[in-house]
Amino acid sequence: MRRLLLFIIAAFWGLYGCSGFLYSDKPALEFLDIDYGFPTKSVLNNPSISYIDVGTGSKTLILVHGLASNAGFWRYVIPELSKEYRVIAADLPGYGKSQKDAYPYSISFYAEQIKRLADKLNLKKFTIAGHSMGGQIAIMFSLKYPDRLDNLVLASPSGIEEFEKGEGDWLRSVITKTGIKKTYEDGVRRNLSNNFYSWDSSKWEWMVEERVRLSKAKDFDEFTYAVVRSVNAMLDEPTFDKLQNISVPTLIIYGRYDGLIPNPYLNPGFTSDVFKWGAEQIPGCKLYEIDKCGHMLQIEKPEEFSKAVLDFLK
Repeated sequence: MRRLLLFIIAAFWGLYGCSGFLYSDKPALEFLDIDYGFPTKSVLNNPSISYIDVGTGSKTLILVHGLASNAGFWRYVIPELSKEYRVIAADLPGYGKSQKDAYPYSISFYAEQIKRLADKLNLKKFTIAGHSMGGQIAIMFSLKYPDRLDNLVLASPSGIEEFEKGEGDWLRSVITKTGIKKTYEDGVRRNLSNNFYSWDSSKWEWMVEERVRLSKAKDFDEFTYAVVRSVNAMLDEPTFDKLQNISVPTLIIYGRYDGLIPNPYLNPGFTSDVFKWGAEQIPGCKLYEIDKCGHMLQIEKPEEFSKAVLDFLK
């Protein structure tokens, strides 16, 4: 559990920091105006769900993003994956272009939203791939609806490490809406870089600009509520003790130098140990490590990530 604490904190793109200097004076970016590099659609209501839908393969791959991010974080792998699959990258409610309101925002709630989307799109069976918090949601979906899945892909997933009773109380007290709103540009950049083995601002500075300008959006307050509730969700519905019940073919894929799992300050160790243990709990689970790669493996190493996923699905 202690290893999870800084993982969640760092995943926010930085809660605190000094004033920024590149994007702080730029106009607000509304969530509906984020450029994912692909067109989006919206279905359902209360909550509505926005999603990218590309590719014409006979089988479907649903991509689920992590904490405080959105469907656009899959932009580098969608082109390759969509050559063989219909690829749907969803914005979870509370994030991106999906509806934001005072929803429960539990892991089970999010799993149900994936089911609502799949039902609306008449998807009988599909593969689900989740990154970070999205991995924990994907685990929950696989436990609830194994008959709906062909395969399960867990990319640097949360939900693998053990939770100890009561250890999340401190985290709940310090992760607040106010704290998120006080994120400044250099803090965003510094903490974003912790998600990578080697941060390349020439490629990924768009994430910093997006986050800084979104802080001025009309519904940023609703977004911060979703983030805070999502942190509680990961603590309230652990999945580490349910991995042995996963019954669909599963791949765990991770970056060898993930700086967030395990936490290097509270519980030093090797990322490989965490996910090797997780793979051992899941019957028949495949394990793939990407060298010279951090937590954001689908962004830092998109070619190797895509090839590993496609090889597994074949």
